[in-house]
Amino acid sequence: MSKNLKPRSIASIAGIVAIATLISKLAGLVRQQAIAAEFGVGAAVDAYTYAYVIPGFLFILLGGINGPFHSSIISVLSKRRQEEAEPLIETITTLVGGFLLLLAVGLVVFAEPLVKLSALEAEPEVLAIAVEQFRIMAPLAVFSGLIGIGFGTLNAANQYWLPSVSPLLSSATLILAVWLFADQVGPAVLAWGTLVGAALQWLVQIPAQWAAGMGTLRLRFNFSSPAVKEVLSLMGPASLSSGMLLISVNISLLFASQLPTGAASALSYAQLLFLTPLGILSNVILVPYMPIFSRLAAPESWPELKERIRQSLVLTAITMMPLGALMATLALPAVRIIYERQAFDQSASRLVASVLLAYAVGMFFYLGRDVLVRVFYGLGDGTTPLRVSLAGIFLNALFCFLFTKTFGAAGLALATAGVNLVSMGVLLWVLNRRLRGLRWQEIGAPIVGLAASSIITGLVSWAVLTGCQRIWGTERLPIQLLEICLAGLAGLAVFALAVVQLKLPEVNLLLGRIRQRFSL
Repeated sequence: MSKNLKPRSIASIAGIVAIATLISKLAGLVRQQAIAAEFGVGAAVDAYTYAYVIPGFLFILLGGINGPFHSSIISVLSKRRQEEAEPLIETITTLVGGFLLLLAVGLVVFAEPLVKLSALEAEPEVLAIAVEQFRIMAPLAVFSGLIGIGFGTLNAANQYWLPSVSPLLSSATLILAVWLFADQVGPAVLAWGTLVGAALQWLVQIPAQWAAGMGTLRLRFNFSSPAVKEVLSLMGPASLSSGMLLISVNISLLFASQLPTGAASALSYAQLLFLTPLGILSNVILVPYMPIFSRLAAPESWPELKERIRQSLVLTAITMMPLGALMATLALPAVRIIYERQAFDQSASRLVASVLLAYAVGMFFYLGRDVLVRVFYGLGDGTTPLRVSLAGIFLNALFCFLFTKTFGAAGLALATAGVNLVSMGVLLWVLNRRLRGLRWQEIGAPIVGLAASSIITGLVSWAVLTGCQRIWGTERLPIQLLEICLAGLAGLAVFALAVVQLKLPEVNLLLGRIRQRFSL
């Protein structure tokens, strides 16, 4: 839709997004390292974790790529002429910006009761810091919507690099804030760095948006426009469905607030290590299959659809099972290498590693559930995944209650894995009935083989790591890096040999798709 638009190939777009996403993820990792070094595992980061729940949820939901604002804008703009874009975007920005401004004021006014939703039993010191940070970050509500609209307009204008790499600004700003102002400002520096980073992320989009003819900062009030109504009709249900995530996060943090100080921050540190590789690899699997599932939704195409379901689940197992085995085995040395410095000591490393190990156990079920949700979307059924998500909220609360009594902070991650396991099972059962039978043996046999191979992978990796540690010890960063590399490579070599014996065609498919994703 933009002026002088040059069409890109799907492989080129995927390559741009993949590389930009990788850069942003690495910047996010450095950000967490800076926070860990300055504040460790304690009251400041616990408070920030509680304070960030609602503003951060809005930031991810409204401002994230593939979020409802981003997807709705692209969907509507792709069907309209260039000259319709500017008034549409300016009207949506006026309407959404005004609503979110009122929401931000409400967040400031009701900061304390809102923070208590996830930090009800936190220590008074932690709660006081969290409320202060929450009020500082309240304007994120406004920036979230503006960033999401900007992402959608730029992608519709065939610009992909800037939206994908702009989260780097948020991370870089927070890193600089912690390095330069932590001693003077204290824990509030986390909130201020987050807010300023979001503002920069929005501001950097404006020149590109203007140059593409996709709207300026002019106020427009053409709320009765059919295009505006179409955008709003798409945003509403999508935002409601995604809102289930906020409830689950609140439940986990509510139980974390009942544990000793440090549980919430340990959860935050472990989630980043867990979600970074999962997020990158999930794009390789999920993105290509959504249009395929949609194309095969008709009953006469179900035999091929069943084959694609089997194929996508085997691909998920090939990537997630060995990764989970290695992450579980190498959790402690990985956490020490990435986080352990200054305020982040060995006791903090052990706590975060226990949570990371629990997350690693559920990696296959996390992505497998997402694959099956895409199948239902392809079939035109958004109701079943929504119902499963609603049931998952209650199941999450039950698992958190049961697991935290025995496993502490790690129990919160085990609860997530348990919910994903049950959700995946329910979705498979419904699909089996809907499609009049799935190919259970063709699905189960390779997955069982991959699971066994992954267990062996983990055992070999553990044996190599243990042997190296006995010879060279566990201190000094170069030694730690060498040990984790040798253990990881040994595990991957064993997994590769095992997979060759299974003779799975999905291996070549996966390798080809990775090469396509990273070729511009």
